Amino acid sequence: MSAIATKIIEKYNLTSKTSVSKLSQYTSEFLENLTDDRKRNQARRRLRDGFKFSNEQVSILIPNQRSGKAKVKHKVPCSTVNLAEISYRTTTPSDSFQVPDLTPQNSEETIGEMAHRFLRDKLSIRDIRAEAYALALLALNANAGSSRLSRLRRELRNLGVSSEIIDATKFPEITREANEIQQNRRKFVEAFERIDYPDYFTLESVKKRLDKYDISTPPDLQALADVMIMLCIRSAELTTLRITDIGVTGFAKNRGQLDIPRKFRSMEKNQERAKELLTWIQNAISSGQIGDPGKPGCKWFNRFLKDYDLIPRHLRKLGAVYGAVVHGAQNPAHVMTIAGECLRHNTNNHSSPVQNYVVVNYRKHGQTPEEARPFRLYDDNN
Repeated sequence: MSAIATKIIEKYNLTSKTSVSKLSQYTSEFLENLTDDRKRNQARRRLRDGFKFSNEQVSILIPNQRSGKAKVKHKVPCSTVNLAEISYRTTTPSDSFQVPDLTPQNSEETIGEMAHRFLRDKLSIRDIRAEAYALALLALNANAGSSRLSRLRRELRNLGVSSEIIDATKFPEITREANEIQQNRRKFVEAFERIDYPDYFTLESVKKRLDKYDISTPPDLQALADVMIMLCIRSAELTTLRITDIGVTGFAKNRGQLDIPRKFRSMEKNQERAKELLTWIQNAISSGQIGDPGKPGCKWFNRFLKDYDLIPRHLRKLGAVYGAVVHGAQNPAHVMTIAGECLRHNTNNHSSPVQNYVVVNYRKHGQTPEEARPFRLYDDNN
């Protein structure tokens, strides 16, 4: 609430002129004292209205909280709608385009299919602009919306469309909003969400154990953790994920939706071995030899990982970075491509794995933390 925010601000003599890097030092104290959304919203208003902090400064001090994970949410403002409508408005009001209903006519249409439809149906520039804008608005925030538009432009360029059509999908206001979200999130992640790990969980150690596991014996918690790293798997996917010749299915976030197979990619290049190890773990869970860490309220697996200063969702991030290293990523863009495939992002590409939402301090066995190389990747809100 506002009284708590006032107390912390006065305690450390913080002002609107305080640098963002310094403000980030007090984020944890704000979050510890502001225990629910109502209190955090009141405190945000106090910071903006009473102390004249900018939106960027407020988002650093009190980031939005979802499912125990700090995330910056950002909605596309109404002013963007006006910008989109005015940009292609002609002399008469009847010529201005209308933004389509935000419920897609075909929820299974990919962005690539949308680009082909634009050309097939010979849509006008105004209609293309309207549909592109609606595509962005369907995203969770301006950042995800900007990623959708970037993918749409790439698909259109591949089809050889004119620059006029490409320009029709550009919305400067959405781009500015997306850049703000990325900058704020990057600062927060750099300060608070770096993943470090002991030698026991380096790529070399995990790969050595994976190669030696005997599937004729019951797996232990270490084997469970190693397989989760290998497949970049969520705890909730352990019993549902399936590796087949046509791809990987059974994603936790796809429940109740069409489960489209996605490309197999992991730090274990041998698909048959990866499938063998996954089945080994799944059989052990179904027979009761080990518990299911995907069940709500599960704490025993967290206690096991706590000895290594890790939590279950860290395993997924480690696996993405290890996959990029094993597959020989040559540059940051290639790292993001492989990491996105390891994390099995939605093939519709409605969100991109190129935003700096997680920092993994990658290091080889025996290297010091100071020698670690930071890998920055996006993990689809999880």
